[in-house]
This record gives sequence, structure tokens and C-alpha cells, in this order.
Amino acid sequence: MNYHRLCLLFILAVGFDAGAARAEQALRPLWELGVGAAALSMPDYRGSDEQGAYFFPIPYVIYRGEVLKVDREKIRGLLFKTERLELDLSLNGSVPVRSKDNGAREGMPNLDPTIELGPQLKVRIFDSEKYRFELQLPWRGVAAIDGGGVRSVGWLANPMLNLDIKDTGPDKGWNLGISGGPLWADARYHDYFYGVDAAYATPQRPAYQASGGYSGTQFTVAMSKRYQKMWLGAFVRANDLHGTAFEDSPLLRDKTSYMAGFGVSWVFAQSEQKVMSDD
Repeated sequence: MNYHRLCLLFILAVGFDAGAARAEQALRPLWELGVGAAALSMPDYRGSDEQGAYFFPIPYVIYRGEVLKVDREKIRGLLFKTERLELDLSLNGSVPVRSKDNGAREGMPNLDPTIELGPQLKVRIFDSEKYRFELQLPWRGVAAIDGGGVRSVGWLANPMLNLDIKDTGPDKGWNLGISGGPLWADARYHDYFYGVDAAYATPQRPAYQASGGYSGTQFTVAMSKRYQKMWLGAFVRANDLHGTAFEDSPLLRDKTSYMAGFGVSWVFAQSEQKVMSDD
């Protein structure tokens, strides 16, 4: 799988995370395998005024281990868990951007795909059969990947409130998620996406060096449905970049942007071994 496809999967997964499927504790297969397809529409980068559309196959992999957990939403390395607190490792990413295909960046170096990895603390505020309300506190180091290797491009934090609503009626399986919160990042992260070196400055694109600080606010609404052998999911995310630390960057062309995705998977195999799980 190439880096472009990998980052698209991360972004699609993070969007679906707000609508994470949730159920009561029960015996479930240790692993499940499936295959599907997804469509995704998103800006080239947050603040870009150019939108890209993607259609690609997706794997469906569930693993309900005691420490390592792989599901529709993310890959998690569970480090610590109590009734109210959970600490895990989470993963995210961004897609590459070819500057020749983006008017704001024309003549500049391409944006390589990035991988974000770091701890995430979840504080469960309220939990019932139908509702779960959490404060999520992720912090991730960010690395850009190119043919020559991996280099650090800063860090990103995104504290958010997340509400999951589970359908407990006769047609069980529907899940609605709503999440939102601000982002903060350091100067290296902002400069990677929004900085303009003097060598690439033009009369329409002056040189610019970004500073660290407020990086905007994200709001996500997602919905998913699990059938016996099929999973459906969709999400919409809005980004508000007014008042950010890089608001004066010539590469910030649109202070309000949207992304959306839809996926469907067919589950064709599962283990005979069962484990207790609410995933």
C-alpha cells in the first residue's frame, strides 16, 4: 500500500471515529476480516481552496486483543484503562500534495504525506446504555515521509468533546457520533504547511514564517451501522481556521473548509475464538 493510500485510510478512519460503534459487553470474535470501498472528498490541506475527490478499496480488520486493538476507527495500543480513564496510542496522517496541482503552492516543494503518532487520554464523563460522553486529549508527534526517509515536522494537540449515541431500539446497530474541539501545534508543524521560504516568494505569495499556537477548530458528525456481515459508515467534518496563528499566511486561502467520506465493507471471515468486548 502506498503512502497516499495509507494516509487516506487514516483520515477516513479519524472521520468515522466520532461515530464509533459501541455495544454492551459480550462475547465477540477475537478477529474479523473483510473488504470494502470508500469515497472521500477533502481539501488538499486545511485552509486550501482546492478540493480533491478519492475512491479507493479499504480493508476491514478487527482485532480485540487485551493490549493491541484494531477496529474500524483506529489502531490502538492500550496502555492503561479504568472505569473512567483510558490511555492509548493513536495514529493519524495527512495526504501528499503535488504543488504543481495546487495554485497556492505552484512552484513550491511538494507536501509529503505525514504520519502522526502519540498518546491519547480519554476521560469518560457520562456513560449509559445509549449515551457515552468523553473528553479526549490526544497529543501526537508528526513526521513527514519521503523517498529519503522520515523527518520530524513538529507536534499537534487536539482536545475534544465526543458524544456517542447508540440506537437501542428494535433496529439496533445504528451509531451517531458528534465531536469537536480546538487544535494547537508548534511552529514547525505550521511552517511545514503554511510557511513560504524566500526562495519561493512571488509578488502574489510573499515570504512567510509561521509561528506556533492556535491551529483552528474541528467539528465532526459521523454515523455507522453494523449488520451481521456488512458495515456502513459516513462522516462530515468542518474546519474553522479564523484566528489561527498562521492566519496571515498566503497559503491560507479558505478559512472554512469541509471534508466528507462514505465507506461500506463486507465481513467474510471471523475467528472461532471469542473474547469479552464492548468494541
